[in-house]
Amino acid sequence: MPRAGLSLDRVASAGADLADEAGFGAVTVSVLARRLGVRTPSLYTYVEGNADLRVRIAALALEESADLVTAALSGRRGSAALAAYADAWRDFARRHPGRYDATRQPVPETGGAGSTSMIAAGRRHADLARDVLSGYRIAPTEQTHAIRLLGSLVHGYVSLELAGSFAHSEPSSESSWHYTIAQLDRWLASPPPPEEGRRATAG
Repeated sequence: MPRAGLSLDRVASAGADLADEAGFGAVTVSVLARRLGVRTPSLYTYVEGNADLRVRIAALALEESADLVTAALSGRRGSAALAAYADAWRDFARRHPGRYDATRQPVPETGGAGSTSMIAAGRRHADLARDVLSGYRIAPTEQTHAIRLLGSLVHGYVSLELAGSFAHSEPSSESSWHYTIAQLDRWLASPPPPEEGRRATAG
């Protein structure tokens, strides 16, 4: 029987808060149960185990970050949208490091409601990236490449920054962040010819 005051949403939210405080890897059903002041078996009404709990946290974090990115992109296009998109992800990662780590985990192959939610939220993010790129002259055949480039650059930089990789040298990480996004903007504004054209030229 569900325990009064608990719900799947509350369990996922509490797990996400725990991830931000202790690290995503430290989140387990038993640790979360102690945090909520309940016996561990009480949580199995809502999640199947540690893996399912982490999937639920990931789905929540993906939806929360998609909401933030959506708000950041409102009314912006081109370079302004690119900067807003990148900054929104960076701010989310800084404020919610555990949630951010959760968004980086792959969708489990086992399926289930949590995985379905992760996939749906991931599609939201893909659509948001397309919205950003719609402000540039990206050939249709290059769009997927450009989306992957955008994600790799933003998340690669953010992940390295969170790990402290840029903390002990000059220029500052902040300076390099703006430089990196500006360089990406320049590349997107004048991209190379479509892949088919490059192959023809090489031939």
